[in-house]
Order: sequence, then C-alpha cells, then structure tokens
Amino acid sequence: MRAMGIDPGTAICGFGVIDADGSRLKPVTYGTIQTTPDHTDAERLVMLFDGLNELYRKYKPDVIGVEQLFFNRNVTTAITVGQARGIILLTAQQAGIPILEFSPLQVKQGVTGYGRATKDQVIDMTMRLLGIRQKIKPDDAADGLAMAIYAIYSSHSMSLKRKVQL
Repeated sequence: MRAMGIDPGTAICGFGVIDADGSRLKPVTYGTIQTTPDHTDAERLVMLFDGLNELYRKYKPDVIGVEQLFFNRNVTTAITVGQARGIILLTAQQAGIPILEFSPLQVKQGVTGYGRATKDQVIDMTMRLLGIRQKIKPDDAADGLAMAIYAIYSSHSMSLKRKVQL
C-alpha cells in the first residue's frame, strides 16, 4: 500500500509518500509545494492544484491522508488553509484517490502514542518509524510524512474491522 500525507497550506504545502509492506514502512519521497507572496491567491491555488496533480501522477498513492481544519485565532490563516484543503480534496477526488481526514491530535496519538506530543516529538518518531537519519526539513514535510503514516495505520485498522464484521 502507498499512502500520501498532505499538510495543507497555500504558501507551503507539505507532503510525504510512504509504502507499507505488512508492518514495514518505507519512505518514498517527501517535500513541499511552495508559492511566494508575489503571486495572487488564485495563482497560488492553481500552483497547488498543478503540483498535487503531478505528485498523484508520479507516485500513484492508494490513499491520501489530510489534516482536518481546526479553527485557531488567526482567521486569515484558517481561510488560506481552508482554501488549500479545498484544492487537496478536489484534486484527490478527481484522481479517484480515497481521502482520509484526521485531526492533529489523532495523528500525534497515532504516531507517538501521545496526543499532546510536541512537533519535535512527532518529527523524531516519524524519523524512527521510517528509518530516516537526517532531520526532516521543513516541518511541513515532516507533518506530511506523519499524516501518511497515520493514513496507513488507519487503512489497516479499517480493513481489519471490515474482515471482523464479515
């Protein structure tokens, strides 16, 4: 199984792709799609749209994990993240890739075993689980990898539940 995790953002959208073979997890790639402030909001969304479609074509994920939007105090940030999430959901749906949505708390709990883990703790455990020795940069890419790990875990869990119900 191949999972792609995406950390939404219009300036920096993090992603990570991992393969799972049984309980073994292997990193395939990770990085970011970045835009600059000299582009309009519409141009940034088109760049995100095109970048995601290219990633889907190149890596052919079986499932996509994406962070749910949670409202924070910065309304402007929440709006731009919401716009990026819309592009992510649209492109995945158009590509026919199943979408799993998770809260940051779920991902932290699933990856580290502690829902209130710090960003550094999540990055450290992500690196350990994937056998990555050099610190993952930027944090947005690490968040994408953590999301992909949790998407794998959740997919396995859902598959087991279906088998038990049969």
